Amino acid sequence: MSSTQAEGVIRNIIREIAQTCLSRGQTLSETLIAFTVKAVVLDPRNRFNVDRTLTKQDVQKLIELCVDRLMDQTSPTLNTIKMQVYFDMNYTSRREFLEVQQKVLRSRLPSLSREITDSRAKTREDLKNLYGKIVSYVIQRCNLGSATDINTMRETTAALQSVFPQAQLATFMSLLKQDKEQQLSELALIVSGIRLFNKDSRKGGEGIQNLPAVLNETLPAAAADIESELAGCERLAWQYTALLEKICERTECPVHPDLLKQALYNTRQHEAFLRLILADIIQSAKEVTRLQSDLKTRMMLLKDTVHTKTTVPTSHVFPHFTALASFWAGLEGEMLLLSMLTNVASGLRAFLSAQSLLSPDQLELLLHGLQVQTDADRCSVTAEERVVESEMSSCEWCFPESSAHVEDVPLQYKGFCGFTLVKNNGLLLPGNPKIGVLKHKEKHYAFSSRSAAYEFASKADEFIAAAVETAKRQPELIQLLQLHQEFASVTPYSENWHQPLTKMQSGEKLLVKSISKSDASMQTETHPLETNIVKSYEWNEWELRRKAIKLVRSVHTHDLSLDMALLTQVNLSWCQELPVQRRTDADTQNDI
Repeated sequence: MSSTQAEGVIRNIIREIAQTCLSRGQTLSETLIAFTVKAVVLDPRNRFNVDRTLTKQDVQKLIELCVDRLMDQTSPTLNTIKMQVYFDMNYTSRREFLEVQQKVLRSRLPSLSREITDSRAKTREDLKNLYGKIVSYVIQRCNLGSATDINTMRETTAALQSVFPQAQLATFMSLLKQDKEQQLSELALIVSGIRLFNKDSRKGGEGIQNLPAVLNETLPAAAADIESELAGCERLAWQYTALLEKICERTECPVHPDLLKQALYNTRQHEAFLRLILADIIQSAKEVTRLQSDLKTRMMLLKDTVHTKTTVPTSHVFPHFTALASFWAGLEGEMLLLSMLTNVASGLRAFLSAQSLLSPDQLELLLHGLQVQTDADRCSVTAEERVVESEMSSCEWCFPESSAHVEDVPLQYKGFCGFTLVKNNGLLLPGNPKIGVLKHKEKHYAFSSRSAAYEFASKADEFIAAAVETAKRQPELIQLLQLHQEFASVTPYSENWHQPLTKMQSGEKLLVKSISKSDASMQTETHPLETNIVKSYEWNEWELRRKAIKLVRSVHTHDLSLDMALLTQVNLSWCQELPVQRRTDADTQNDI
């Protein structure tokens, strides 16, 4: 079977499962179905032989098992996997989100920018239309108001005329395309800074939202909501953990222990996602505080610069305008980020199972007489326990007080005790790094007690293999405990789930193990004498000519100044620039 045929088989399996579930009233994503296919194949209880290709009977059995799992709407496991898929498909890290937003903002302008830079306007009417397009570009570039709002258009036009009069369009059109694009970006920032200054001076700012006030109100409220939800999630996880620890002593329980365990996984996964969202909100609050401080400081500097002065060089005020626009863009990015985070947190609630598995009255009854310990309580109880290195001299141990940055080292199983995970049939207990962190094959493990640390360390490879087998039976643990390296064919949800599976060739394994790659460096440096490299060296003759022409232009550039008397004439157009006759390429060539 060729690679293309294998890919077609897998796609047909996914498609048939999707159609079967749809006929039963459930619309499911291909990502969820593809993961379920792999989870069913990995589960040893289903007895799929991954060392051979699928037969027709295997395909039919696989489809039936997948449909049964996907249609079990009461399964905490299915809800946890759905939660994981939803989060990975909708959550974006702070840095990546802000980068994507910048790309989205720029992607809306290429056609308009192209119309401006490619324009060959000659008549007065054409020049007027071109100037109107530049005004629209400035509004959309910095997202200050709507380009269809008359007041916003009027105010932006007045601000633009103060720094770029319509009379300069002819000079603008004579520039190279790259120079036109650069000037458009600079004009957008300068004009946006003028409008923000006018808004702060109560002389304009039509259509500009008061972002600092909005963020100062919404950020604390969002953080409080997430903290409250996280507290309830933690409390539920502690209760389910206490219940599972003592369930063997109970003769009656309305819920099967396996369902309780799956509900615990569901709660722990929700807790992990909420912690990540809360950390982003806290970081966003810090960034907003910094941006508001910088914005206020820059605004005061600008006011001091123009106050009681008749003329001010443009080189003194234009950087302030550009900085104001940049700070404001940063606040807009934080606003969009907060919206994404709150939407994701809200969407997670649709996949919670622990709250509905047992009613509060049932849970209180089952917990009667039991001591519910928090994660902090468990760590405090074992705080005095400590691994004696001499008793396990063959192993390498790290301790917070003696090893630098040990608390920042990522722990395997997300910090849960690997020994308890295996011995207690999948129970999750938080590990305590103060007991001692085991370093085994460049990975670090924490444990819930000293005895657990000793037993795990004595047979580390066996316990690690057993933990993988536990995850095969409970596939939500792959994401919850970050076991993707142990399951090389199971990639994160955000990647193409069916990709590794479609590489199946005739006679090869059903699940193909991906090839691990890493960057490596050699001892010898490429340039051991970095200071001797002349980075300004240029061999291209045409590049040297271009620099020479640029230098000649710069010599003939005149200093510009602002006439502050214009402030009293037009409130919104207070930064009038003196017209400057730009030199053409022909003039430059004559000079040369």
